[in-house]
Amino acid sequence: QVQLLESGGGLVQAGGPLRLSCVASRSIFSLDAMAWYRQHPGKQRELVAEITKGSFTNYADFVKGRFTIVRNIAKNTVYLVMNSLKPEDTAVYYCTARYLGTGYWGQGTQVTVSS
Repeated sequence: QVQLLESGGGLVQAGGPLRLSCVASRSIFSLDAMAWYRQHPGKQRELVAEITKGSFTNYADFVKGRFTIVRNIAKNTVYLVMNSLKPEDTAVYYCTARYLGTGYWGQGTQVTVSS
């Protein structure tokens, strides 16, 4: 089993930066992949960025060039570094991990971007 704890959400002005953190309860090197999703009110969760065990990264088109997913294996932590934030980035952001074929989710952290 894997527990995930996100932090770093908050209120930021449009154009500003924010960094989300996700700490895993086990070594992230053992995880098949980790990812960040987001959910707007009344909508389905959508993939933002993911990083695999082999360090392959994948980004949604709407964040390419603005967001970066980074992992620190020593700290069992994955970060989502967000720059040039837009009001439409306002959402609840969730950290996920896949381990032995099972998906795990964090509780989510709210990001609000003011115009």
